[in-house]
Amino acid sequence: MISILIGLVLLMLLAYLGWSIIWIAPLVSGIVAILSGMDILPAYTDTYMQGFVDFAKDYFPIFLFGAIFGKLMEDTGAAQSVAHKISSVIGKKRAILGMLLSAAILTYGGVSLFVVVFAVYPLAVAMFREANVSRKLIPSTFVLGAFTFTMTALPGTPQIQNIIPINTFKTDTMAAPILGIVAALIMAVGGYFYLKFREKQLNNKDEKFTEPEGDNQVKSVNEEELPNWILSTIPLIAVVLTLNVFEISILAALLIGIILIMIFNWQDYKDFIKAINGGASGSVMATINTSAAVGFGTVVTASPGFDSVKDLIFSIPLSPFFSEAFAVSLLAMITGSASGGMGIALEALGQEYYNIAVDQGLSLEAFHRITSVASGASILPHNGALLTLFTVTGLTHKDSYKDVFVVGLLIPMVATIAIIFLAMIGIN
Repeated sequence: MISILIGLVLLMLLAYLGWSIIWIAPLVSGIVAILSGMDILPAYTDTYMQGFVDFAKDYFPIFLFGAIFGKLMEDTGAAQSVAHKISSVIGKKRAILGMLLSAAILTYGGVSLFVVVFAVYPLAVAMFREANVSRKLIPSTFVLGAFTFTMTALPGTPQIQNIIPINTFKTDTMAAPILGIVAALIMAVGGYFYLKFREKQLNNKDEKFTEPEGDNQVKSVNEEELPNWILSTIPLIAVVLTLNVFEISILAALLIGIILIMIFNWQDYKDFIKAINGGASGSVMATINTSAAVGFGTVVTASPGFDSVKDLIFSIPLSPFFSEAFAVSLLAMITGSASGGMGIALEALGQEYYNIAVDQGLSLEAFHRITSVASGASILPHNGALLTLFTVTGLTHKDSYKDVFVVGLLIPMVATIAIIFLAMIGIN
């Protein structure tokens, strides 16, 4: 187990220093292999690459369609239009709430997390400037709105963290709606009140808004040039409805959303190819980053030390819901990816938990929802989405990670524990 621990610490440290997961994941995988007594060449060419390729094969189409959908929403101005409408209704002085809702609605509508960051960041700066709130709270507000309850908890969310458990537990995106809503309320309400507390605390310290510099400067957006906000909202609603009400595949739902964006913004047809190309390119990077993390996790699960980890997980003297949540969250922390860690956990342990659920009469829907929520309770400093967020905002771990830790890790852990207890008494 020491080799696994050393590998995790190295991965976190190198990612914290800003090194790309694409090359540090295979590097650290090699170190884990050597320390574990594995043959390094097969550990890379067979084990690491098998995990990498399997994840890409299974989920690249979802990344591709999701990124294209999000990029079209961004480039046509539809995402900004929705966000500006929310801002005008909420009021520009309520920057945290406005930004939180903007990120949440776009994420629940099927826009990928990475695209939400780019689409909402200009509006976030404008709102925080207007309200004179410290920019240090922008990353944590993003994390709360896009990386927590809309990503893992709300029933019907089209995000991949709610899609992956379907194959293992034979469920659907609406699995365990009561558990999902309870978890979402804990994360959303708890996180919002924490951020308001931090806003007041920073104000008392006279830490106000400061303008971003260099590449992180934001150009003002002319709201009159943005598309109609109602038409911009329809593709988001369409993705959620077609996925959950008509129960079509996530790829078909995203394709419908893509077509609707093009129809409603036909006058921008000259920009469609550029947006689609940009989304496709972005999906490749997102897939490779996540697959690289999954490859590292595959080496970890193949190492002799993982048998001890597995024994530890199954020896937890509590409900299988607890051990499953622990396994998923742990592997998501190790890989720096909620979807990657979840994929590894379900690949290694999913069938056993499925059998346990069937043998003991436990709810497969509850296992699905707990798996999803637990995967999000994992945002350590080397998390890939977090590193992207810090790059876009021009802020650092020192500036904002403390607040990210509370809203993105601590409160989601509380939510996970809460729904585990509900599942144990038969509530789904």
